[in-house]
Amino acid sequence: MKIGITCYPTYGGSGVVATELGIELAARGHEIHFISYAMPIRLSSAHERIYFHEVEVTSYPLFDHPPYTLALATKMFEVAEEASLDLLHVHYAIPHSVSALLARMMAQPKKLPFITTLHGTDITLVGNDRSYLPITRFSIEQSDGVTAISKYLRERTIHDFEIKRPIEVIPNFVNCDLYTRCKDQSARQQWAKNGEPILMHLSNFRPVKRVCDVIEIFALVREKIPAKLVLMGDGPDRGSADFMVRKKGLTKDVFFLGKQDSVQQKLGLADLFLLPSDEESFGLAALEAMACEVPVIATNVGGLPEVVTHGVDGYLIPPRDPKAGAKYALEILTRPDRGRSMGQQARVNARSKYCSNDVIPQYENYYRSVLELHNKANA
Repeated sequence: MKIGITCYPTYGGSGVVATELGIELAARGHEIHFISYAMPIRLSSAHERIYFHEVEVTSYPLFDHPPYTLALATKMFEVAEEASLDLLHVHYAIPHSVSALLARMMAQPKKLPFITTLHGTDITLVGNDRSYLPITRFSIEQSDGVTAISKYLRERTIHDFEIKRPIEVIPNFVNCDLYTRCKDQSARQQWAKNGEPILMHLSNFRPVKRVCDVIEIFALVREKIPAKLVLMGDGPDRGSADFMVRKKGLTKDVFFLGKQDSVQQKLGLADLFLLPSDEESFGLAALEAMACEVPVIATNVGGLPEVVTHGVDGYLIPPRDPKAGAKYALEILTRPDRGRSMGQQARVNARSKYCSNDVIPQYENYYRSVLELHNKANA
């Protein structure tokens, strides 16, 4: 198939999933066309059968804000014409599903079905804003297919938006061949010269990720045992996190790595992963850590209970409760095996439910079913 994919190219779950999906689909023989205002962050190197089309937005004195939705719709239409796309797959409803709807209308009488994948804050935060709710609901209803990354998000969407059309749950996934425990653990020396346990966190440092709670958990752990904290990512709460580290006198124990492309190389060195978010519709970073044999401490919110099994491959804690996080962190890290058996079980569970080899075919089958229904409806 020839598939157009649109996502936010920035450091966030929806963009990561969309990019990894495109890479996996191309490896399976499909032709993938990414359509966005910038190259997706994990698409830094060339891939066979993958093409990138930049959306250029013209600035004009009349506009306070460039009309990206219209520019994107136009580019979608142009790429669909030039590359003879079979369908569009847009990730994150706002504004991508609206642009895809406009592109489909422009493509008439030719057929250009589009699928919308809901990722989380497009529903739980932005889409629920009264300014966007009606258009978000309309674009979801008008999509030729809709998927959600977790059962939680599907139910939340149906409840909040009163959606009548079916929504298919196709979960986030991880390449289990790529995300593995690092065989050579000597790289741990760059942070833990004396063999201290390493805690990690990966996010876009938005307030919802509660990065300062990560530091608070670590500070409580550090009071009891020597340890190191590695933070990957960047975003609006980076400054607050850095200030908190200095205030608590932890600068020698905390490492800010910024944005990273090959996160699996770092995750595969960790002993414990922390994700104390206020809200997570799935928790992709937790899954990536689990695939690397790292137990996870996460909040018992949203779709995270679908990923982390309490007491088996990690622990679930109430949101905004660093003391509970530190308690379980110490419970894991003070075990004789420093939580290795729990980490190994985490990988088993990740492989059994969320391996790309099993999830990508679900997308392929869904594409075919949407194309078949669309073609019948327009015959």
